[in-house]
Amino acid sequence: MPRRIVSKQLGQLLIELKVITKEQLTYALELQKQKGGLIGQVLVELGYASEKSIAQALTAQYGFPYLPLENYEIDPDIVKIVPKNVADQFCLIPIDKIGNNLTIAMSNPLNALAIEDIELLSGLYVQVFVSTGSDISKAIEKYYK
Repeated sequence: MPRRIVSKQLGQLLIELKVITKEQLTYALELQKQKGGLIGQVLVELGYASEKSIAQALTAQYGFPYLPLENYEIDPDIVKIVPKNVADQFCLIPIDKIGNNLTIAMSNPLNALAIEDIELLSGLYVQVFVSTGSDISKAIEKYYK
């Protein structure tokens, strides 16, 4: 599967799809500067967008497959490929490995830096699924004990 080169930011995409307004994004970015975190999470905390609407926007716009993690069983050996601090930082979790391909679920697949980091760290080619931030957080809690 060819890599998608996506230069657009998540906030810009959500404005174009009328999930949020430009003003809401500006405010969310200010808040993000103050307290950190991922822009998607900030938008959800402010009540401007739901996790599901963000995931659906990414799926519709870029064709990233959506994967609800609730009933998905992950092999603990796969989880070890990515350190917990990296999984937390980028809100992602590895879910499968076939040959040189590592499949990860992440809440913001537009974060090219995160994908590059995982590829450098693992020496594997990364394929991305979209999941909600809270699904990924629960999976991180469950698998990184």
